[in-house]
Amino acid sequence: MHIIDINCDVGEGINNEHLLMPYISSCNIACGGHFGNAETITKTIEIAIKNNVLIGAHPSFPDKENFGRKVIDISDKDLKESIKNQLELFLDQLANFNQKMHHIKPHGALYNLIAVDKSTANLFIEITKKYLRNCFLYVPYNSAVEKIAIQNNIKINYEAFADRNYNENLMLVSRAKEIALITNSEEVFKHVFLMIKNQKVKTISGAEKFIKADTFCLHGDTENAIEIAKGLSERLKKEGIRIGI
Repeated sequence: MHIIDINCDVGEGINNEHLLMPYISSCNIACGGHFGNAETITKTIEIAIKNNVLIGAHPSFPDKENFGRKVIDISDKDLKESIKNQLELFLDQLANFNQKMHHIKPHGALYNLIAVDKSTANLFIEITKKYLRNCFLYVPYNSAVEKIAIQNNIKINYEAFADRNYNENLMLVSRAKEIALITNSEEVFKHVFLMIKNQKVKTISGAEKFIKADTFCLHGDTENAIEIAKGLSERLKKEGIRIGI
């Protein structure tokens, strides 16, 4: 049986983690940038451990007002300090459970920016390098941060999005557009299955583009996230594909 990793952004105030975790194998916990504090991090870690889900940090631009989904005007020094504080907060809570961090996955606008902007990608790697000695960085395929991470001998997992549409340049369709999200569970399955079987993603133009993916992301804040997660898990099992690591 083929095995794939499904990850999910959690600890973001939706409070559906107990329903999502049975259908995923790794999670990205908000650690104070776009959402979260010591209490929410601790609660989410507890649920992840109960469900044998691997635990990762989900740092962001420090921008709760826009949920970390807009590029903000911030100095390199302030961004460095913020990400450091977010990761230290996360690791402090994780240490209480004698658990190790499996990965780091940046959130939202920060994730999208370091995919294309070499300067910010270099800064992000500079900030996180010491935290990534014994864990993975989740990165999009053929991105600026991917190349810089490899140059710095950082272990990466290529990430693709199960519930997001792609442009032909392999960038995600902007959330400002109605077609950004895929919310039909059968369509999510078809989207993921094509990437697993053929290493191809169908873009909004209809073209199929090569893509690498070690892990597939579902967003926990989508309105029907539980339905999507359950449906994807069930359909994959029928095809001989199990969710796990």
